Amino acid sequence: MLNTPRSCRGMVTSPHHLASQAGLDVLKAGGTALEAAVATAAALAVVYPHMTGIGGDAFWLTMWPDGRVETIDACGAAAAKADAGFYRAAGLDAIPWRGPLAANTVAGTVSGWDMALSWSHALAPGLPLGRVLRDALYYAEQGVPVTASAAEITREKADELSDVPGFRDQFMPGGRLPRAGDILHNPRLANTLRQLADEGLSSFYHGAVARELAADLHDLGSPLTLADLQAHKATHQPALHARIHGADLYNMAPPTQGVASLLILALFDRLKADHADDFDYLHGLVEATKQAFRYRDTHVGDPAYMTVQAQDILDDAKALDRMASAIDPRKAAPWPWPSQAGDTVWLGVVDSDGLAVSMIQSLYFEYGSGIVLPRTGVVWQNRGTSFGLDPQGWNGLRPGRKPFHTLNPAGARFADGRTMVYGTMGGEGQPQTQAAIFSRYARYGVPLQQAVTAPRWLLGRTWGETSVSLKYEDRFDPAVIERMRAAGHQMERVEPFSSKMGHAGALVRHESGLLEGASDPRSDGCVAAW
Repeated sequence: MLNTPRSCRGMVTSPHHLASQAGLDVLKAGGTALEAAVATAAALAVVYPHMTGIGGDAFWLTMWPDGRVETIDACGAAAAKADAGFYRAAGLDAIPWRGPLAANTVAGTVSGWDMALSWSHALAPGLPLGRVLRDALYYAEQGVPVTASAAEITREKADELSDVPGFRDQFMPGGRLPRAGDILHNPRLANTLRQLADEGLSSFYHGAVARELAADLHDLGSPLTLADLQAHKATHQPALHARIHGADLYNMAPPTQGVASLLILALFDRLKADHADDFDYLHGLVEATKQAFRYRDTHVGDPAYMTVQAQDILDDAKALDRMASAIDPRKAAPWPWPSQAGDTVWLGVVDSDGLAVSMIQSLYFEYGSGIVLPRTGVVWQNRGTSFGLDPQGWNGLRPGRKPFHTLNPAGARFADGRTMVYGTMGGEGQPQTQAAIFSRYARYGVPLQQAVTAPRWLLGRTWGETSVSLKYEDRFDPAVIERMRAAGHQMERVEPFSSKMGHAGALVRHESGLLEGASDPRSDGCVAAW
């Protein structure tokens, strides 16, 4: 689909069409963009369970009509019991990727919903929480068709997940692999959502839901306790900011890689590239990515342990000039560099008042730790597997430490009055896909849907891949690809519209009130608008 959807009253985009419609229905019921984002996110936790859930983390970027930009960090920290000694006592020299020992950080998503709704209620009385969660609760209780991507992921990961507590019963009922179109139910999750609607979202951390979560986690052998849940809270902090020609860019502060996303675009703004998708364009963005990732992997993690402030590099024009000048316009710099992984969902909402939300939530790997808590039906994340067991090392495991996150929701304000929110899932690919979408649309005037649909690339790995080559969808001009190889890039072709390239989306509000949206044909999503 290359036609860009347009409307004026409200718009939602997400990687699943039922979730987009759930958000739009909240807008139609008089809800704000914040309430619609919670509705969309809650529905995604049910209809897209391989990519997200209420047992994960989330980050919000909110662009207010008065020009303010604020963020919510709903990232959970490592359990008080989670240290190197805990894992070595279990005979391990690394944190396992799956199972109860991989569930070692608090799930922050629901706390982010709670803070977002408190912001919304400061604007207007708001909808009842049960109304906001209505569609998610319905799909959990009454069932939802399994998507082709969920069926494929379950097939690919069955060997490593089928013996994880609770996974087979929930996602492989009767021991059979799901097929696209099968109806998936999660009545235990429906009960949990109903409890949250009745008792309030704080019950996830302080009430009956928290006690059930903690009991299940303890029984399964996770280091997480009720005290860890009770100690958690979402935090509000300023957005990172970078200025380029014609626009101000915004993203999340650490522990996310938002600074890398902004660095790529700030460096590319200094490079010569006359046309989208030609050699100068692709080479320039790839080389800017290398510079940004080196900075990220040297400096970024839990801000409590960082020795630099991420905003400082974005404000230092001379440092940015030096990084850009280090890029050879004809030759690829050496690679690889250590890669990050991860899977997630991004969603965007703009309401009729011009309030715009860019929101991202994740379980880390597909299906996270794989454990499905028996009392609540919650799939718990494995974000803490990114920790190393050397507490002095980069992203080293320490009790109470936040893990490094690939998640980063993006936004922009243009000099002509446009507001844009955009983002994607895809681990290492998130900053790169953001750069592709934004630069095509903003610098070269490519229509929004075309900017999302156009072929993409990925330096590094995602979706559990070990390859760190420069992957490209087989829709680029072959002459461009040959020039990239000649410049020294290790090129690896992947199929067109590959899910390896993420599930992206974008929304733009013009000063006139016109809304434009885009969803990703690589996903199961759509733009829902009125």
